[in-house]
This record gives sequence, structure tokens and C-alpha cells, in this order.
Amino acid sequence: MDELLLRSIVPGVLGVLVRRGADFAAAEDAVQEALVEAVRVWPADPPRDPKGWLVTVAWRRFLDATRADASRRRREDLVEEEPPPGPAPGTDDTLRLYFLCAHPSLTPSSAVALTLRAVGGLTTRQIARAYLVPEATMAQRISRAKRTVSGVRFDRAGDVSTVLRVLYLVFNEGYSGDVDLAAEAIRLTRQLAAVIDHPEVAGLLALMLLHQARRAARTGPDGSLVPLAEQDRGQWDTQAIAEGVRILQAALARDRLGEYQAQAAVAALHADAPTAGETDWVQIVEWYDELVRLTGSPVVRLNRAVAVGEADGARAGLAALAELDGSLPRYAAVSAYLHERDGDLETAAKLYAEAARKAQNTAERDHLTRRAARLNSRKDEEERQDQEHRKGREHRERPKEQAFAPRPSPAPARRSPPRTHRASSWPRPG
Repeated sequence: MDELLLRSIVPGVLGVLVRRGADFAAAEDAVQEALVEAVRVWPADPPRDPKGWLVTVAWRRFLDATRADASRRRREDLVEEEPPPGPAPGTDDTLRLYFLCAHPSLTPSSAVALTLRAVGGLTTRQIARAYLVPEATMAQRISRAKRTVSGVRFDRAGDVSTVLRVLYLVFNEGYSGDVDLAAEAIRLTRQLAAVIDHPEVAGLLALMLLHQARRAARTGPDGSLVPLAEQDRGQWDTQAIAEGVRILQAALARDRLGEYQAQAAVAALHADAPTAGETDWVQIVEWYDELVRLTGSPVVRLNRAVAVGEADGARAGLAALAELDGSLPRYAAVSAYLHERDGDLETAAKLYAEAARKAQNTAERDHLTRRAARLNSRKDEEERQDQEHRKGREHRERPKEQAFAPRPSPAPARRSPPRTHRASSWPRPG
């Protein structure tokens, strides 16, 4: 079966069941049963309308469970509402499902986790890695969230800021993780921007487009990570950059600055630089100052330390870094980079190796390991050259020994004063 197809239609199927009156937990159980049936049936008899097939089977599974439930009498009317077989409605319930998962009764962290599980299709393990918590803890959080929204209808809108956090997390998981959801996150954000007039929605869409524009240049032919400063800017998607900048400028003109607009401004400044050396780091630091004011996030402060190191020198960046908690993700990698910029290759190599051990994925680990190895090789070569230089200098500075003793002058007819060597005839220190 086409796994990407299933990932794209399952949220809509779940949304249809919830819109028809199924509580959230029961609807998800019914959809999972329909997927199991699809795995059994589809290889031999693929349906013409996969979404319609899943909706029909999932709804029947839900009704079967409802009939067996103690509350059957209260829900008998649902049986009469079963739609006839046929194509599913063209309405996209995915975005509506996002708002259900961002229901006001949920905490933001629970809303994000539930949406990533129910709509984004991520596994509990992937979500736990994004949150930096144990998998069992995340499983309990998702279960509690499902119980909270069970029975909730689509009549109360969720919190926009929570929905934006969800969309951005989905985008980042698709951008750097092992599940590609970046395009879906952009699609949903476009749809949200079309129905909600909010500068932060526009800011998030601009941010996604600007990051997505660099995607082709982020990895080499062998799949290795390519840092921003080393990327081939000819591979950047100029149309996506132009669209992102245009959307951002319109949002900033409304003078209601938010964190996604500020992040998009940083991304736009990177995209605007013809070369890495022409990046306007001073202005980037100013935008990070705005982000610190808006969020107070330690991760933002970590990124700001890098920008300060570029704008004001590595020592200034290290001073900004020293104010932060060393247990922050990527702290060791940032410290390694700034020490490398400061010329302390030995410390930088050790920190890159430490960062590699803490990396969240194979590509990042391999990249950091290569950086450490490169610095170690460079340090060894510099030490070898330094040793050769010292040997050469010692050789030049050592006085030359006389090959023979001066012969006495023949006895003259009359006695003359003895001849002496002039000081200038001896080798001088190099």
C-alpha cells in the first residue's frame, strides 16, 4: 500500500467521524481498525476511492462499538444517519481537526502532542524525541488529551497560537526528521492563512517558505549535512524566497510583531545575502534581541550567541554563551563552533566530539564527527609545521663552529700586533 497516501487521507477520515458525532478516542480507534482491514483487503482489491472506503469502514466500526456500548439508547440516532456508500465529501477536515486538537480545554503541550499523533501521524516515540521526554511520559500525555477532547464537537475554536506551534513542529519534524511532513505543514498553513487574517499566521507561512527554499542545498549527494555558510546558494528556490519575503513584508507592515515574524526576518536576511560573508549579522542580532524579548527562550539565546560571535567576534559570542545553561540541546555544538572561530582547535575538536555523542539523528552525528576529525587533523598538521619551524630556527641561530684554528702569521722582520676577526664576520641570529 501507499503509505504516503494513507498519511494524507487518515486525518480527513478521522475528521469526518468526529464531525458526524463520534467522540475523539472512539473515532481514532475506529480509524485504526479500518486501516487494519485496508492492509488485509487492498492488496488484492484496491478501492477506487481510498478515503471513501476508509470513511465507510471506520464509521461502521464505530457504530458496531456504539451498539455494544451501554449508552446505545442515547446514540441510536447515529445509526439512522449512516450515509450511503460513495465518494467521501470533498471538504478538508484536516484543518478543523487541528483546531479540535488545539481545544481550549487542553494545555498547549498536550494539544501539540495530540495533533502530532492524530493529524500529523507521528509515532509516540517521534513526538517524545521532539519534546525531549521519555516515550512512556508522552504516551500518558496523549492518552489524557484524547480523553479530554472525547465528546467535544467542532463548535469551539482552538487557540490560534497553539495551532501555529503545532504546524511549526510538524514542519520541523518533516524538515529534519525521518518523516516528511514539511509540504503538508505548508499546505495547512496556507489554508489557515486563507481563512484567518492574522499577521503571525502570515509570519509562520513566510518562515516555512524561506526555510523550505534552502532544502535542496542542506544535504550533499551522500546525504551529509551542509552548513548554511557552505551551501550552494544557486540551489536555493528563488521563487519560494520571493514569496516568503513578500508575505513577511506585508505582515511586518501591520506593526503587530510576533515570534514567527521575527524568525522569518532572520531567515530572510540569510536568504538576501549573495554570499555567507555578506550576511548582515548586526541586523540579525537585533532581530534575535526582539525574539528574546518576545519569548525569553533559552534556545533563542543560544542562536543569538552564534550571531553575536559572527557580528562582534568569537570572544563576544563565547561571553554570550557563558550566560546560558550548558545542558541546552546544541550547546556543545555552538561552543565548539565559537571556539573554532577563536582559533582554539583543541577545545573545539573535543566539543564537536561531545556534541556528536548527543546528536539526535545520524546525519547530525556524522556531521559533527567529521568536524571534530577535521580539526584534529588540522591541529596535528599545524603542530608538525610548528615543530619544523622551530627546528629551522634553532639551526639558524646556532653559531657556526670554526673548521680550523687560525694559522700564526710568519715571523716578520719586525713585530706586528696580532690580527683579530671583525665582529661583523660572524653569523648573526636569524
